[in-house]
Amino acid sequence: MYNRAADLMEISPGLRKKIQVCNSTYTVRFGVRLRGEIQTFVGYRSVHSEHMEPVKGGIRFDMSVSQDEVEALAALMTFKCALVEAPFGGSKGGLCVDPREYDEHEMELITRRFAYELIKRDLINPSQNVPAPDMGTSEREMAWMADQYARMATTDINARACVTGKPLNAGGIHGRVEATGRGVQYALREYFRHPEDVRRAGFEGKLDGKRVVVQGLGNVGYHAAKFLAQEDGVRIVGIAERDGGLWNEAGIAVDHVREYMNETGGLKGFPEAEYITDGASLLEAECDILIPAALEGVVHLGNVDRIKAPLIIEAANGPITAGADERLRMRGTVVIPDLYANAGGVTVSYFEWVKNLSHIRFGRMQRRLDEGRQELIVNELDRLSSALGGTWSLSDDFKQRYLHGADELELVRSGLDDTMRVAYQSMREPWIEREDVTDLRTSAYMVAIDRVAQSYRAKGL
Repeated sequence: MYNRAADLMEISPGLRKKIQVCNSTYTVRFGVRLRGEIQTFVGYRSVHSEHMEPVKGGIRFDMSVSQDEVEALAALMTFKCALVEAPFGGSKGGLCVDPREYDEHEMELITRRFAYELIKRDLINPSQNVPAPDMGTSEREMAWMADQYARMATTDINARACVTGKPLNAGGIHGRVEATGRGVQYALREYFRHPEDVRRAGFEGKLDGKRVVVQGLGNVGYHAAKFLAQEDGVRIVGIAERDGGLWNEAGIAVDHVREYMNETGGLKGFPEAEYITDGASLLEAECDILIPAALEGVVHLGNVDRIKAPLIIEAANGPITAGADERLRMRGTVVIPDLYANAGGVTVSYFEWVKNLSHIRFGRMQRRLDEGRQELIVNELDRLSSALGGTWSLSDDFKQRYLHGADELELVRSGLDDTMRVAYQSMREPWIEREDVTDLRTSAYMVAIDRVAQSYRAKGL
């Protein structure tokens, strides 16, 4: 995918190679005493590009973690950050562990020891390398890592900025948990603001009424489906999970599914939709928009010819293999690529990092000032209404909506919306303007590679 974009650019062979390769990968093997014996774990932290620092990228806990996977995801982070103009290089980490095999105390011991190994090599550091949650990790693990860093760097006033995705009471930010799913929603909204782009997928009109299949109802898939259904009027007709799938042409209430999964651990027996044993088959169902939001490589050469959705938005990292991507491109299927579509997480992580460095929550300084100024205008409008003898008055909910000063969550959503809009507009330019650029992924890579190349040139490399 990188080479396909680079072939269409004027970039020197040496710089092209420099941007392509991973700078470094650290492999650690450490022991933890658990259940009366020493257990050894293998972990990785890969740094793809340091054209900007700190480098940024999640840490995943999963038995499938490997050096190749971590290096590929680190590269994706570089281009993702460049595309949305977050001032970071790309990095990624992983630990070969199944979190379901250990209780909370055991997971804390494992996480803290892994963090210790990374911290002492500056692979967790507010100014050099800033991890975030990924598959198998959450706010809980980030809080442990941040605390471990604070214990080891007792004089670092910016210690909280060493990781993002923390709980609110540990320096986190409102809107981080929903951020990636919310970013998918904003990405689709921006796509549908461009009629020319919408027609390329064979659509007309807006998002309202579109039939959607979501693969994976984890954090990203759940929030994307929930917001699209509740705020944009889409119909979630299919949900695929590891134990099967659900189908209901009339639409599925995502909140009800999530509650049912939390109670039972799976989808089987959910009363409001038809249960399908082979969840993966829903990827091939008739729908308008397919949202793969779980694992990588779920759309591959074995099933790509049966995929019917004219629009696919990659909420997960790398859900479409390179071979399948080529088939979809030749067929004219529009794919909104992962390095743009799921960049909501790193965007809000950037906001959290800035919040931690500034040591003040967003909105604290200006919120009441804004409310006070807005109240002046409302009072004048009330006076005008009285002078007109009641022939004109304010709308019923105008005062309440206008007098409300923005809190942190609203500011985060506003910043994320703006980021996704601007990034889409820059990403679509080569796609629309150049005949040799036939898909959004290549277009996105071209924009990202160019920005990284400019950074290296500015450094004098």
